[in-house]
Amino acid sequence: MHVIDSHTGGMPTRVILDGGPDLGSGPLAERARRLATEHEAFYKSVLLEPRGQPGMVGALLVPSEDPDCETGVIYFDADAVLGMCGHGTIGLGVTLAHLGRIAPGAHRIETPAGLISIDLLDANTVRVTNIESRRVRASVSIEVAGYGQVTGDLAYGGNWFFIVDPSPIAVETGNIRALTDLTIAIREACIAQGLTGENGEDVDHVILQGESPSQGIHSRNFVLCPDNEYDRSPCGTGSSARLACLAADGVLAPGEEIIQESVIGSPYRLSYQPGPSGGVIPTLTGQAHIMAEGKLIFAQNDPFRGGIYL
Repeated sequence: MHVIDSHTGGMPTRVILDGGPDLGSGPLAERARRLATEHEAFYKSVLLEPRGQPGMVGALLVPSEDPDCETGVIYFDADAVLGMCGHGTIGLGVTLAHLGRIAPGAHRIETPAGLISIDLLDANTVRVTNIESRRVRASVSIEVAGYGQVTGDLAYGGNWFFIVDPSPIAVETGNIRALTDLTIAIREACIAQGLTGENGEDVDHVILQGESPSQGIHSRNFVLCPDNEYDRSPCGTGSSARLACLAADGVLAPGEEIIQESVIGSPYRLSYQPGPSGGVIPTLTGQAHIMAEGKLIFAQNDPFRGGIYL
């Protein structure tokens, strides 16, 4: 299996160029469903230790049904297939440039969540124009075991987010364990108390917003992903959902740019334009760097061929 590893603001992406399962043809969302329901062992084996690493997202390249698209891609982490992934798309853009498949300029990518566009600004910098994002519910209060009442917004940016602003715990690297425990408890409470998207979609990510110690930074976030790892980047789909909330609150104007920082300090530049369905069309710009290129080997006599399950 030929792969290229990159990181976007510290968050790793593994682009799978060949050797993935046959998902057939048809709409990409349906092929992503097949990956999730019929090939769980595959995507876990790619990302779980010892072959993978905590926080890594896989990007399986598949043919697009749209002839104007450079490629189709299905994103997943060690626990779930994702509708979209912002940091993964930045890593994908840099990877395609590294392979000589794209040049600086605009390109279209098909994801299960919809068509997106990227602008390759240089060898390491990609601007992503995401799908339309929206806030679904504002100021929802839930009871979180061990923490009491927590209030946040339910929003969609390609994945489903519960966004708490401000965080009850300081968003600092020294608090990563405490932030992880809190966000896991919040997600469990959202699911248990039936807080879902319009069609019953579960909350799969949780964001805690805080202040940054650096000047010129709008805010700092901590983002919990489905595999219970935190996003080392500011999270592209989470930033998109956050932009929808800021727009709905009237505190950020269309075209106004802000800098969103992750808990480890890596930045995205963010802005939006009004969307055709009442949401926002988010734009995020970040940097990725290639780390490795190679082949994954799945030896039949390897006791951890399928990854380490704990």
